[in-house]
Amino acid sequence: MPQNIKSFTSKFIADLVSGKVIGDPSVEISELSSLGDANKNSISFLSHPKYEKYLSSSAASVVLIDKEINLETDKTLILCKDAYLAYALVSELFSDNISYEIKDYPNTPNSSGIYIHQTASIGSNVTIGPNTFIGANCKIDDNTIIHPNTTILQDVEIGKSCNIFSNTVLGSDGFGFASNGKNYEKIYQLGKLLIGNNVEIGASCCIDRGALENTIIHDGVKLDNLIHIAHNVVIGENSAIAASCAIAGSTKIGNNFRMGGLSGVLGHLSICNDVTVGANTLITKDINQSGEYIGIMPAQEKKKWAKSSIFIKKREE
Repeated sequence: MPQNIKSFTSKFIADLVSGKVIGDPSVEISELSSLGDANKNSISFLSHPKYEKYLSSSAASVVLIDKEINLETDKTLILCKDAYLAYALVSELFSDNISYEIKDYPNTPNSSGIYIHQTASIGSNVTIGPNTFIGANCKIDDNTIIHPNTTILQDVEIGKSCNIFSNTVLGSDGFGFASNGKNYEKIYQLGKLLIGNNVEIGASCCIDRGALENTIIHDGVKLDNLIHIAHNVVIGENSAIAASCAIAGSTKIGNNFRMGGLSGVLGHLSICNDVTVGANTLITKDINQSGEYIGIMPAQEKKKWAKSSIFIKKREE
C-alpha cells in the first residue's frame, strides 16, 4: 500500500489522540497498517479483544489500544480512550488531498473532456471515452476499454482487457467514520483498488479503494449494473454478480461466486469457493461449504406477513 514518506514519533501520536505512551516515546513510524499487514515502520490499532490474538505476531512497532484492554507485550503501546477513534485521527496524517493536475492524452481532442492525472499510467491500445477522469496513481493495462463518463478517482490499478461501463466510479472513499460522542471523525482511506485481467464492470457501479488493506477484484469477475462493493472487499476469480447487489466492507469471497440481483452480503464475512446466492437474499454469516443459498420471502399483505413471521419464529424455536 503506497503511502507518503512521513515520519512521526509515538509521543507525537499520543499527544494527537490524547493518549499515553507505554514504552518508547521516541519510536518513529511512517505507515498506518492493519495488525496483519504491518511492518516495523507501522503503527496499528487494536480496538476489540477478539483481535488480541493478532498482536503477538504483528510486526507493528506501535499499537493504539483501548485502556480497558490489558495485554503484556514488548511493543510500544499508546493507551487511549477509544482506539478506533484514535485510528481515525491518525489516518489523516497519512492521507493526501485529491489532486486534479492533468496531462494530455495522445490523439484526443480537447473537447472530449478526458482528464488524466500526471501520475497516472496508461497501457497500449487503451480506449477512453469522453468525459472520463483518471486520477492520481492510477494504472490501466493494455487493451482495456473505459466507456464515457467514468471516474477512476485515485489509487486504482486495472488489468488487461477489462471493460468498464459508463458512470461507474472506481477508487472512491470507503464509508469509514468513528464517533467521538458528538459527531463523526472521518477515517481517511489509504489503500488501493486492484482489478485483475478480463474483468467487466457494468454501468453506474461504485467500488471503493481500501481503508488500509486493498480492495481486490480478481481475474475474470463480471459485475452487472448498479453494484456497490465497499472497502477492503476481496472477490475471487470468475465470480459473477447481478444488478443492484451490495457487499459490505472487509468481506472475503472465494472463486466462482454467483449472486442474484437485489442481494447483499454483510461486512467482515468469509465466503468459500463455489457459492451461489439466489436473488433478493441477504448473507449474514460466514459460508464455509460450497452450494446454493437463498432466503427469499415473497411479498404478502401486512397482516399475512405478521402471521407468517410468527410461524417462522416458532419453527426456529
